[in-house]
Formats: sequence, structure tokens, C-alpha cells
Amino acid sequence: MSAFCYLPDYAGSHHRGDTMKLLNRSALSVKPTQAFVDWVNSLEPTVGDDDLTLDDIRGENTVYLIPEMDTPEALNAYVAERYVDILDSELRAWEEDERQWPETLDWALFNAFLVVEHSYLAVDLDDEAAIEVSEVDDALLMETDEE
Repeated sequence: MSAFCYLPDYAGSHHRGDTMKLLNRSALSVKPTQAFVDWVNSLEPTVGDDDLTLDDIRGENTVYLIPEMDTPEALNAYVAERYVDILDSELRAWEEDERQWPETLDWALFNAFLVVEHSYLAVDLDDEAAIEVSEVDDALLMETDEE
């Protein structure tokens, strides 16, 4: 089975001839909460206006492509199975030293630190670049942060 299928142009598209690719995936958008921001601020104590705010990092959402989910029950089961991986990734993006992390990475912390929004469809609008697959590692995350 192909990882994606091609969708025809939408009527009235400004980019005639472009082809969108419907990925064979659902997606999770993971957004930090105020509790997460408070944890980030606790890593390097600052004075007054130097603290990050939720507005400062509102654009720091991460999108995770996941297997297609067609029911809320399947989605909830998948998130319950993978929440530690997601929480680990989000914490590591801000602090590599695990000794600085909260002691327990549990479901309660996941829900306190992160808001998860689900999308049933993932569509690739880039009609020029092929989809590349890379293993996620610390070097890749640091490279993205420096750009």
C-alpha cells in the first residue's frame, strides 16, 4: 500500500497543475500548557520579564504523524500507548539533561503539560519536494532549533 495518494486540484485553485498528496496517516498536534511553560522557566531562573510566556511558545507545537485512526476509542488507546514517547520528545526539545525533568513521566504529567489535538487527515501541500524519512534523534532536534 502506498504511503499517500494523489488528490486532484480543488476547483478554483490558484496553483493549477499542482498535486496534493493525502498521506496515509492521521496527525496529533501537541501544544504546551502553562504548566509546561512554568517547568521550562524553572530550568533557568530569570528575573521578571525574561520568563517565557505561553504566548512566546505558542508556535512551538509539534505534529506527530500516527497510523490512521477512525474512532475516538482507537485514538485514545494509541495516545495512551505512546504518551511517554511524546512527553519524552517534548521535554527533550527544551532540556536534554533528564536529571532536570520531572521525576515521574506519567499520564497525569502528560495531561498537565500538553494539549493534544487530533486530525483524521494529513495532506502534503508541497508539490516539489519528495517526502523524506529521517530517524528522530537529539542531533536532528538540535539542528532544527539552530535554524
